[in-house]
Formats: sequence, structure tokens, C-alpha cells
Amino acid sequence: MKKNNNDKVNICVVGAGYVGLVSGACLAETGHRVVCVDSDPKKIALLEKGVMPIYEEGLEKVVKRNVKAGRLFFTTSIKGGMLHGGRRAEAIFIAVGTPPREDGSADLSDVEKVAEEIARNMSGYTVIVEKSTVPVETCEWINKTVARHNKNHIPFDVASNPEFLREGTAVKDFLEPDRVVLGCPSKQCETVLRRIYKAMKGATVLVTDVKSAELIKHASNSFLAAKISFINAVARVCEKTGADVEMVARGMGLDKRIGASFLKAGIGFGGFCFPKDLEAFYWLSHRKGYNFELLKAVKEINEDAKLWLVRKVQDELWNLEGKTVALLGLAFKPETDDMRFAPSIDIIAEFRKLGAKVRAYDPVSQENARRVIQGIYFAEDAYDCVAGADCVCLVTEWKEFAGLDMKKILALLKHPIMIDGRNLYTPSKMRELGFTYKSVGRQ
Repeated sequence: MKKNNNDKVNICVVGAGYVGLVSGACLAETGHRVVCVDSDPKKIALLEKGVMPIYEEGLEKVVKRNVKAGRLFFTTSIKGGMLHGGRRAEAIFIAVGTPPREDGSADLSDVEKVAEEIARNMSGYTVIVEKSTVPVETCEWINKTVARHNKNHIPFDVASNPEFLREGTAVKDFLEPDRVVLGCPSKQCETVLRRIYKAMKGATVLVTDVKSAELIKHASNSFLAAKISFINAVARVCEKTGADVEMVARGMGLDKRIGASFLKAGIGFGGFCFPKDLEAFYWLSHRKGYNFELLKAVKEINEDAKLWLVRKVQDELWNLEGKTVALLGLAFKPETDDMRFAPSIDIIAEFRKLGAKVRAYDPVSQENARRVIQGIYFAEDAYDCVAGADCVCLVTEWKEFAGLDMKKILALLKHPIMIDGRNLYTPSKMRELGFTYKSVGRQ
């Protein structure tokens, strides 16, 4: 991308997780000078050595290229990030974690701490950009917090700039977005943010009030989650009537009002965004006096989608006590190592509760999986995973699994049973090979 020196902005990004690191690296890629801050010294040390703390396609190249070009820096100090190399940050992006509490609400304590630190270290007009996914009215609280700790009365604005990054394609999504949403409280704030995103030539820039921008993210993710749960519910009807959910989804998707995306039947959604945002949106609606029952149903359908896999195994093996089940895939989706809210976690827990032994393999997320799943065998590869198992279940549709030698898989299994939770394989071909093959919403 062509970079105009007159449009360069000194930026500080607080939080170097999925959102913060990708955002910081990509903002540097578009020509800005960016300092990424994180409280974890080990993470910062890794980044300074060019080692990525997360698996994301293309991220390592972007980070290394911009570090070498002198546009991307790392530190553990917010103060140091706001005034780095004698250059004051004109915009500060808050991209810290907002994990869910037990009641479904978002824990915003880290956002508050960052806001306080920013307030104490501002030295000129600053645009504070809330980038983390947060409930509506969070920017209002950030504004109050900064004002309370802004002893030198430095002018500032608090803006909302929600992210729409998909894990696995996050770098591409940032650099080639379909839309950029800017929730701006003033024209001065809007001017700064438009300078920051000027390089995004093909994107629609939507400027809104702050609260609308905050709500757009939760509404978007909840709608997409609802679309996934809808097609999974349709899949159950297909199984009971003899219809094919793949054909039904294709027919639906050809309607431009509906669209084909997110109409892929499977064993439910996971990851950090959809489950968390769905819960937070439901909690917020309830707190504001509206009982958003649709969101509750979306969650219930998703939980049932995970258990569908277990039920199908029971249909084939009867009692699971002492039986061995092989799982191909652990991450919540392919092209990421993220295990947060991955369906595999609940599926494995259910299998173990029923007395089954579990063998599992994932091409990328194996190490992360070891931190959250105990009591199972982590295989060296797919063939090691299925060796001697009573059945095999496809949990994550990695490209590697599409190219497996199915004759070899068949020979290694104790029984020729395949439960395909992502409809990766063709039913007729699998049955021709000799598998007892079950998939989602297909006969």
C-alpha cells in the first residue's frame, strides 16, 4: 500500500492479544508508527525476537517487516507506549481482554485500569479508541474514568472502533475490510480516525454516534451466531425427514436477502467472540429491561449441536464405557490455534463422563489444548490418533484431514465408523470405501 507521510499517525495499542497485535501490526503496515503495549513481559520478549505468541496466517511476516522498517515497537509500559522515542501518541487503542463473568456480563476491569493509566500520562489532545469488544455504554464509562484521573485537564475524546476480524484470516480482514465503523463524539476525533484508516480504499467507512458503534459489534456477532444455530436446527429436521441440509442451505443462500455465508451445518460455533458476545448481548438486554429470548435459544441450539456428535457415537457403539473414541481436530475452527470455547472441550468432557477413552490430534492447537484438556491421549498425527479406536469423529475441518488416506484410516480403526461433525467428506465415497458414515443433516 502507498504510504503518505502527511497522514502518518503515532499510535499506541494497549494489549497484544489477537485483536491488539493484529491491529497494531496492520496499522504499521499502512504506514503509521505503532507501539504495542502488553503487561506480559514474556510475550513482549517473544515479539521483540520475532516470535509470535499466537498462530495467525501472515502475521509473522507483517510484524517482522514493520519492525525492520522502524514502524512497529513493543513495550510493557503504557506510559512508554504513549511517549515512545520522544513521539507522543495521538491515538491510543484499548485492545485488552474482556472475559465473560459467570452471569454472562463482560469483565471490564482491565479496560478501567488502562483508562486510568492513559489519563495520568496524556500530554496533548488524545483520541482514546475502544477496540475491545465491549457492551454499549462502555465508552461512556471510559470517558468518566479518564476525566476523573485527568488532573492536568488534557483534552481528549473516547471513540468506538469495533473489530470484525476472523481468526485465521485476521490480517487480510484488517487490511481489506468490508467496512470500518467509527463511533465519534466530535469532528476532531473523526478527522484523526479518518487519517488512520485512509489507506483502506475499498472499505465503506460508517461514522456513527459512539453507542451505535458499540452495539454494532454485539449485534453483528449475535446475528451470525443465530444464523449458524438456525442451519443446525434445520439439519435436525433434515435428518428426520430425509432431506439434505447441504442442498437446503444452498437453496437458501442463493436468496440475496439471506446469503450463503454462515449456513454451514456442523457441531456448533466456538471461539472467543461468538459465545462471549452472545452472552454479553443477552445480559445487557436483560439488564435494560428487554428479554431477548432469541439469543437464549441460539445458545441452547449451539450446546445441543455439540452433543449431537456424542449421540451419534452412542447410536453406533451403544455403551461407551471402556470404548475408545478418536477425535480429529481440537481448535474451534481451522487455521487457528485458539482453544477458547472450542466445541471439542465439551465433547471430550461428555465422552469421558460416559466412560470413553479419548485419543485426539490437531495439526496446530495441540499445545494449547494440553493446557485445557486432561486425561486424554494426544496423538502424533491423524493415523496415530485413529489406531485401535472404536470410531473416529471429525471435529475441526483442517485441510490436512481432507487429504488423509482413508483406506489407511479404515485399516487402523477397530470398527469402520466415521462421524463427520463438519460435513467434510462425501457420503457416497465414504460408504464405497466401507465406512459406516454419519454426517450432519445428510442421509
